Amino acid sequence: MPHYSPPLRDIQFVIHELLDADKALATLPAYQEVDKDTMNQIIEQAGKFASEIAFPLNQVGDKEGCTRHEDGSVTTPTGFKEAYQQYVAGGWPSLSCDPEFGGQGLPQLLNTVLYETLNSANQSWTMYPGLSHGAYECLHAHGTPEQKQTYLEKLVSGEWTGTMCLTEPQCGTDLGILTTKAEPLSDGNYTITGTKIFISSGEHDLAQNIVHLVLARLPDAPKGTKGISLFAVPKFLVNPDGTLGKRNTVTCGSIEHKMGIHGNATCVMNFDGAVGTLVGEPHKGLNAMFVMMNAARLGVGMQSLGLTEVAYQNSAAYAKERLQMRSLTGVKEPNKAADPIIVHPDVRRMLLTQRAYAEGARAFAYWVALMIDTELNHPDESVRKDTADLVTLLTPIVKAFLTDNAFTATNEGLQVFGGHGYIAEWGMEQYVRDARINMIYEGTNTIQSLDLLGRKVLGDMGAKLRKFGKIVEAFIEEEGVRKDMQEFIDPLTDIASKVEKLTKEIGMKAMMNHEEVGATAVPYLRVVGHLVYAYLFARMAKIALAHKGSDDPFYEAKLATVRFYFAKMLPETAYLIRAARAGSSSLMAMPADLF
Repeated sequence: MPHYSPPLRDIQFVIHELLDADKALATLPAYQEVDKDTMNQIIEQAGKFASEIAFPLNQVGDKEGCTRHEDGSVTTPTGFKEAYQQYVAGGWPSLSCDPEFGGQGLPQLLNTVLYETLNSANQSWTMYPGLSHGAYECLHAHGTPEQKQTYLEKLVSGEWTGTMCLTEPQCGTDLGILTTKAEPLSDGNYTITGTKIFISSGEHDLAQNIVHLVLARLPDAPKGTKGISLFAVPKFLVNPDGTLGKRNTVTCGSIEHKMGIHGNATCVMNFDGAVGTLVGEPHKGLNAMFVMMNAARLGVGMQSLGLTEVAYQNSAAYAKERLQMRSLTGVKEPNKAADPIIVHPDVRRMLLTQRAYAEGARAFAYWVALMIDTELNHPDESVRKDTADLVTLLTPIVKAFLTDNAFTATNEGLQVFGGHGYIAEWGMEQYVRDARINMIYEGTNTIQSLDLLGRKVLGDMGAKLRKFGKIVEAFIEEEGVRKDMQEFIDPLTDIASKVEKLTKEIGMKAMMNHEEVGATAVPYLRVVGHLVYAYLFARMAKIALAHKGSDDPFYEAKLATVRFYFAKMLPETAYLIRAARAGSSSLMAMPADLF
């Protein structure tokens, strides 16, 4: 049976030692009273809920799945509803929400920690409250006063949940060809008619009401993405006094039969003249929805961090116990029939790959979360602007790099178990199946790569990338004089220089041939992702070196992980850069009819 223990020591290391979060939050008026003790208490309680309440339901949800009944209602797996009730009773949905609507007003950073632990424990279950938080953020940013009054307190409390309804049978990423219709009514409301597919948490029995955020077209809508509007469509209509009225005409037509995340109801949703209200301005729904989409992209990164961590914990524990063959350098356990497999170099490679991806992802995700807190709350407008640019640049990397790495990490974990990993009992094959969707939804990783290279880098002639580059350069200048940091600073300097050169080279080629962007975007994102990790791992090495000789083995392990990353993982960039420079010619040369 699998196990999960919240990695409190590393979480606290990232927050308190790497990010100095209490000092950063002290510069933000909204969070000046959030001290280390407060953060630690929340972190510990979040881990306790995740490990004790959500985790025991993970395999239950995978085995049972969700059940759709003849009336279109959906029942979630055994224990899911009760766990959600405990989640609401504990106040967890309101953690980082606006106090005006009943929220606790705590930093996004702490909400990110909560979601890491929840996703390690049970990704399928966590998707229900996770999407609700995204709906809250969208309506908080773009909702009318009436919509905020109607929906936000219920979403903040967790009494109601939310979804986002984008995809249709004929359109996934290309939302410009969606056909769901919105017809205006005389009372200012709209009727929504159409079918949406792949709707996570689309129907369930966890909450009293579900608020669907739906993209649709008004009768006078122009073609393409400029003709998309956003609507709030509740499962139950809401009376003027806030009580629930009659059932709206939105139903679950079916539940998708899918590879993983069985505990989440991924629904085909039919809107048959369902009544909704316009969110934001007509024909500008995609702009409003991007608030939720970007939140979801960061959330998917947290799903992958969670899976990476729990897969690592289980494969590391197994490797210490499983006996197979003898060490190549001689017997290590003479009193046993064989040595534990952790003595074998390639098993260690797999474990260290998982560990490095988990620790790198944690540092990256928490850093971005802290930047979001700064972006939204810093009193200096120029600081908010610079931080917003960095968040914009890094968001597609969080989504794509972390999810790619998680699929690798869960696969390596399964491999450590060998044949036992391939069967359901040990739980590893579920982590692989669950991790696979994260590379697809909320914009495939190719879409994220195109977004990074095309929009975020080339779109502003590299301005946002240079802002990040200056942060790296400042660290290199500060630490480059230290001999004990050379093994980290030298490769960081090298990859930073190569990213700059590669970006210029691709930019020049793209001016002559736009297909160069499509051909190089995926390897380019991984190269930049490694630059981010190299920077963060070098910072972690600095901290670990400062504790050299201490009695705390944590820093010894941290330094060993950092050294493994620089020695064995960062060199992937050599291949990636070469592949990117190969361009589009070999991809586009073959006529389509020869495939």
